[in-house]
Amino acid sequence: MISAHLTIDPHFVVGPINRRLFGSFVEHLGRCVYDGIYEPGHPDADEHGFRRDVIELVRELGVSTIRYPGGNFVSGYRWEDGVGPRDERPRRLDLAWHSTETNQVGLDEFALWLDKVGSELMYAVNLGTRGVQEALDVLEYANIRSGTELSDQRVANGVEEPYDIRMWCLGNEMDGPWQLGHGTPREYGRLAVKTARAMRQVDPSLELVVCGSSSAQMPLFGEWERVVLEETYDEVDYISCHAYYEPVGGDYGSFLASAVNMDRFIESVVATADHVKAIRGSEKTIDISFDEWNVWYHSRYAEVDRITDVNEWPVAPRLLEDSYSVVDAVVFGNLLISLIRHADRVTAASLAQLVNVIAPIMTEPGGPAWRQTTFFPFALTSRLARGVTLELKLDCPSYTTERHGEASVVDAVATHDDSTGATAVFLVNRSLDEEVELVIDTSILGDVSIGSAQSLHDDDMHAANTLDAPDRVRLRPNDSARLADGELHITLPPVSWTAVTLG
Repeated sequence: MISAHLTIDPHFVVGPINRRLFGSFVEHLGRCVYDGIYEPGHPDADEHGFRRDVIELVRELGVSTIRYPGGNFVSGYRWEDGVGPRDERPRRLDLAWHSTETNQVGLDEFALWLDKVGSELMYAVNLGTRGVQEALDVLEYANIRSGTELSDQRVANGVEEPYDIRMWCLGNEMDGPWQLGHGTPREYGRLAVKTARAMRQVDPSLELVVCGSSSAQMPLFGEWERVVLEETYDEVDYISCHAYYEPVGGDYGSFLASAVNMDRFIESVVATADHVKAIRGSEKTIDISFDEWNVWYHSRYAEVDRITDVNEWPVAPRLLEDSYSVVDAVVFGNLLISLIRHADRVTAASLAQLVNVIAPIMTEPGGPAWRQTTFFPFALTSRLARGVTLELKLDCPSYTTERHGEASVVDAVATHDDSTGATAVFLVNRSLDEEVELVIDTSILGDVSIGSAQSLHDDDMHAANTLDAPDRVRLRPNDSARLADGELHITLPPVSWTAVTLG
């Protein structure tokens, strides 16, 4: 058995935890919107066509901000197609995902759905095929009370009060050659700053997100961030990061250490942003919106799902419907640990995506909805992580990975809420076959008790929840947790994610 030691001290703080860290992402892609959140013919649909079972699961998941409507989709999207009488809305080709967009759900419907689930809207504007004027138009429609053509159009469409959208993404993944309107970092930066300045003439208090690299493996990673921020630094608040992980060639040792790569990605972007800050002599700090992250078996899409027939443009095809296993959920929970660990600079994040498409929630048309394995780490972390992130002292053996170098067998993060005295510790055992006996020094916390200790683990790390077995995998109490003489002792099973609360 592997031994490890962790020290918690609430005096050493990384930064406050912004609730926007627990955001998600809904794109017009596959069955995320249609047959996902919206299915008018479903037995459990409400009067607006939204599935009540999905609404309840999204509430349980604890999602804060939801990014919409894309994603790659947004770079060819005409937002005005999705407002007004439904029977007058055009059907359009969606070039991003080789599908037909019916426009039966648009800004007004999605905002209504957000009210039902209790989440905040984060809106992305099209800087691929459109630009400044389109951004101003949708901003006027969404945020101006009344008295202008577009704000009055919203009122006429039945929405009297403005949406007051605070966060706006200036395009999506504009460094990617797959993106409509893709260009150089200088070209994109100049378009983004023009758009940002125009939007701030409407409302200087908007929070604007400029596109960073689509992944740390992109050819221009680092250089893209530097050039884009040189153009936009004074006008934006965030730069985005996107990252997806999958086991390559069955290398689960590297896969379990994916958060090592995420840590380096975040720290590299922070260093680049601070470099631009220094050379500009600015007092302003740019934060990170990690507005796409997940486990995604991208190779399956490339080999199986991709639609290429020029005469085939289906509506809501089954795309990117990954079934997640226990090992996927452990990696997923570890990525959450990385995001929380960097709470001083990562102040917004969006799990991509929410329903059906690489998602924690799955649905069957006319049938049930169920929780994937990744649902559980997100829901529990969103509920427990409050207050501030703490700096930790972890003493643990490491192992060598093929893709990420040295990685600690155990990874951990802790949060502390002064207002309640509650401390939460989130833990991962990356070992494929060995338990870890972890001792946590809690003496500085004073006289504490264990509120709960739950682990996600299974003897079969490939076990998953499916339509036929929706409850195969779930959180289970970790009965090994015990307190003695200012120490918490707990056994972490191999390939496991664990959350412990102390009060």
